[in-house]
Amino acid sequence: MIKGFRLIAVLTVVSRVFGMLRDMAFAYFLGAGLMMDVWVIAFKIPNLGRRIFGEGAATSSFIPVYSDQLKKNRAAAFTLAHTVVTVIVVLLSGVVLAGLAILAYVHRYHAPLESTRLMLVLAALMLPYMVMICTEAILAGILHTHRHFAAPAAAPVVLNVIIIAALCLGGWVLALPSEEHLFLLAFGVLLAGMVQVGMQIIPMRRRGLTLRPAWQVRSEPFKRILWLMGPMILGMAVTQLNTLADDIIAKSLSGSAEKGEFFFLFDRQFRYPVWAGSVAGLFYAQRLYQFPLGVLGISLATAIFPVLSDAAADKDQARLAKTTLQGLAAALFLALPSTAGLILVARPLVAAIYQRGQFTADDTRLATGVLIFYALGLCGYFIQQILPRVFYALKNSKIPARTAATTVVLNIMLNLTLIWPLGAAGLALSTALCSYVQVAILLWVLRRHCALGPTREFWVILLKTVISTALMALTGWGVLTALTGLPPTTGGQVSRIAALVAVCGGVYAVSSWRLKNPMLKLIIHPRRTPPAGQVNAE
Repeated sequence: MIKGFRLIAVLTVVSRVFGMLRDMAFAYFLGAGLMMDVWVIAFKIPNLGRRIFGEGAATSSFIPVYSDQLKKNRAAAFTLAHTVVTVIVVLLSGVVLAGLAILAYVHRYHAPLESTRLMLVLAALMLPYMVMICTEAILAGILHTHRHFAAPAAAPVVLNVIIIAALCLGGWVLALPSEEHLFLLAFGVLLAGMVQVGMQIIPMRRRGLTLRPAWQVRSEPFKRILWLMGPMILGMAVTQLNTLADDIIAKSLSGSAEKGEFFFLFDRQFRYPVWAGSVAGLFYAQRLYQFPLGVLGISLATAIFPVLSDAAADKDQARLAKTTLQGLAAALFLALPSTAGLILVARPLVAAIYQRGQFTADDTRLATGVLIFYALGLCGYFIQQILPRVFYALKNSKIPARTAATTVVLNIMLNLTLIWPLGAAGLALSTALCSYVQVAILLWVLRRHCALGPTREFWVILLKTVISTALMALTGWGVLTALTGLPPTTGGQVSRIAALVAVCGGVYAVSSWRLKNPMLKLIIHPRRTPPAGQVNAE
């Protein structure tokens, strides 16, 4: 489990580094204004398909059934894989056509603002990316089951590299206006989708899987996937539509030169709680808190899921419980120091990475406040990646779907409440609070219905993790205080970050070692992972 986690984490670091370079390019060429708001929402619409059908529902419902089939009949398992890929392509092609029709209707009849019309056109242009990236996600799920993690983890690098190239080409070489620049980016996204699919085919062929059309939709394994996928689609859909709703709420309640400072509701005048660029501020802050989440949290959950699926397929309740608790302990061991560190370094980090070109000091202040509130939810975000996978491994997708729907309603209510006193930071705080609500519900269900609860050993590990994090945070605060005299230049900010990371990382590692926290050894020196079906929880 941990060996797979480390490989995914290393490759994800490479992807996130390129992702950071991409975001720096966005900040430099587009800043945090109206055009960036337009791009963020336009790209998020086709990207919803990947979250819902690809990495979410289809992959999570497919892996447990496919893993089970591999143990029984390898040829039948391959036919199942071909069928799932074919159905996903056909289904999403229909979704794309329907989406194009809806976007065209909204563009013609319900888009009075020029920025809204531009956003809809860009979304329509990139909508076919949904088919490509969802296909890539399914192929990645197949490779994960065969314990191949390299190609799936490397695929996002392609998207980042192509977007960076398009930003530099449009900004430096062609000197395009902002609107034309966005269209060049949209064509780059389509190119990246095709390359990402191609990257998965070679390792699949080495494992005897050659893509071909198949339509064995009446087989029992495929029916089981559909049975699991239905609630998952509901759960993932409401969650991802909720993230889109966050951006739409931010954009709808943002004043701009195009809309003015005030709006009227029930014959009363109200001042907009945020200004144009709030969506971009959310985006830039999300990219920073998602760095530790993607490198550590999602990598850990991705590596643990096949192990959970194997344990569930073998009906080994003890191994399932042990693996789950081990995953939760590892998640908190990584998330707690990440939370403290991200809060400490928030302002110098935003300034060092983004503040140049079109990204101003005011944009830095906005993104810093949003980042701090997002960081408060890191422990919840980490655990959110693991707990639903426990239910998916048990072939129970209804409970995660119900909890997701509950927290979506709560999140929207909090968004509309907290945006007024806190601005865009209120949306981030709402997301953080709702992550803990969902985690609490899922833990309660696991304890009540599956007799899967924390042990004394788990609480001891958590206590040691909290003590190490507290020591690290106090040390980090002292380091920042000692470095207040450094100039607020990029070099000064980088020096603050480097000193903070080095000192805090050392303090956390040494204190964890002195306290004999077993998670430190588990992460640094994992045991060799056996083949599929023989994976030890440790």
